[in-house]
Amino acid sequence: MKFSAKWVVALAIALFVSYIVYDTTTAAQVSCEVCLQFEGETVCRKGAGRTEAEARKSAQESTCGGNAQGMSESIACQNAVPLSVQCATG
Repeated sequence: MKFSAKWVVALAIALFVSYIVYDTTTAAQVSCEVCLQFEGETVCRKGAGRTEAEARKSAQESTCGGNAQGMSESIACQNAVPLSVQCATG
């Protein structure tokens, strides 16, 4: 590999790593806590995302993760209407 080609590869790797670090540190701008009642049990979990919709979805999926058994229960839980949702930016 020529000297200039090594610099191009090194620069490409540095740019890629910089992008990953930037994307990771700016990813979660909104956090939400979702409370669900599923099969008689009330559970609240937090989630984060770039938008409120992503944060709500993340929190609801987290809430369902420990409660639902199997695909049908998981789908039912993720489609359930939350008892409460509290979101904050920052």
